[in-house]
Amino acid sequence: MDTKARSVFGASCLALALVLLSAGASAQSSRSRKTARSPSSSSADAVFPPLQQWKDAIVDRNNPALVSMYSAVPPAVAKIPQGTAHDPSEEPRFWQLLESYGLTDFNPQILQIERPQADVVELTLRIEMSLRTKSGVQPAVVEAAQLWEQQNGGWRILETQRTDPAPDPHYQLPQPAKPDVDLYPPPQDARAEIASALRAAAKDHKRVILIFGGNWCYDCHVLNAAFHSPQIAPLVNANYHVVHINIGDGDKNLDIADQYGVPLRQAVRVPSLAVLDSSGKVVYSQKNGEFDDSTRLAPADIIQFLKKWAPPRHG
Repeated sequence: MDTKARSVFGASCLALALVLLSAGASAQSSRSRKTARSPSSSSADAVFPPLQQWKDAIVDRNNPALVSMYSAVPPAVAKIPQGTAHDPSEEPRFWQLLESYGLTDFNPQILQIERPQADVVELTLRIEMSLRTKSGVQPAVVEAAQLWEQQNGGWRILETQRTDPAPDPHYQLPQPAKPDVDLYPPPQDARAEIASALRAAAKDHKRVILIFGGNWCYDCHVLNAAFHSPQIAPLVNANYHVVHINIGDGDKNLDIADQYGVPLRQAVRVPSLAVLDSSGKVVYSQKNGEFDDSTRLAPADIIQFLKKWAPPRHG
């Protein structure tokens, strides 16, 4: 498929996605208006400044600046729902087209950042936004990944992967204002972290919760925010030591998951939990994805779970 045909195909698919998003309403175009900046603070400038520049180019409708952020040589590759595009203008065109559907409150959040080389950065993103339609403002989200490379003294996007806009699901649990990109330590630290937690549990007679997942997993960040919420944190702190077990891209620490009865080899469903007593014995292991979709959970569900598996108190 040539570039022109692919662009038309992508535009029609985006239009369909937005029609579904707005429940049949046609999106409004407001070319004279700049996209409103999200009032919430972004972690982009602190964690990786070029992402903030990318956001600013979209928010300010600075299309030349946006295009210049994508590698021309070699040409940036975009993996999109309609296929793979070897065209550095594909992604700028997507965000420009989204503007015509009334993009507001644009807020890219970094879930995970990796630096495999000094001049290469990999980002996993959850991009929150609002889309103005005839039926009103609709919250939406795009899941994305970006591979940045330093070229001639500046950072350029070498490869992207993303979804089309989808309705932002309703969460009963609190969502993180700023996801912790260091929530899951390196995979190789897992056994030492478990051993440390068990030593502490042996002294204070608490239990240990193992949470298998990764920084790329938004549901893992939501569960962590719930564990730190005023309603739930006292229950966690009084009864548990929490250890986050990094499973990489679904290929790390699976032996630890096997050891504690969490079946991640059959299907990577995270977050997945196991609860250990102070001696290291498994008292609970997640089998059926009970925690892997945080939209199904309410604070009461988390509280009930934590009370059920808390250590028995004598006297």
